[in-house]
Amino acid sequence: MKNDHLNTVVKLLSAFLVISLATIVATVLMRHNPTLVTTAVWIRTPLVAASAAILLVLARRAATGHRGSFRRLRIISPVVLTAIIVVVAWPGAFPVWLRVEQAVCGVFLLSVVVRTNLRGVGSSLEAGSEHSATTPATRR
Repeated sequence: MKNDHLNTVVKLLSAFLVISLATIVATVLMRHNPTLVTTAVWIRTPLVAASAAILLVLARRAATGHRGSFRRLRIISPVVLTAIIVVVAWPGAFPVWLRVEQAVCGVFLLSVVVRTNLRGVGSSLEAGSEHSATTPATRR
């Protein structure tokens, strides 16, 4: 079944991953400037890219009807969004350029959280798509 919200979520998370990977490249290019690339930046950027990749995998699986992936997407995406909000709001912990980048990613992720929690999005997934042994005819 086609689910436009989940297809949009895949696109949003693809953009989130691209931005996150570009941020790692920017970090490497600016590595000689300790005011722009702090230890916190070196730690944060790969973690954000990894979370973006995981969320994208979950979204792609959810878009194909996998209920477990959809459930995980709905649990993990608000956690990642909360971490992004902390980075953006925590004065002095991260350079301004990274806080701006994280704010942009936060907008994408906020849209993901909203879209995955809309009424009917999860119910449109095919029942039993987690490879259960029962068929729809045997479930009551």
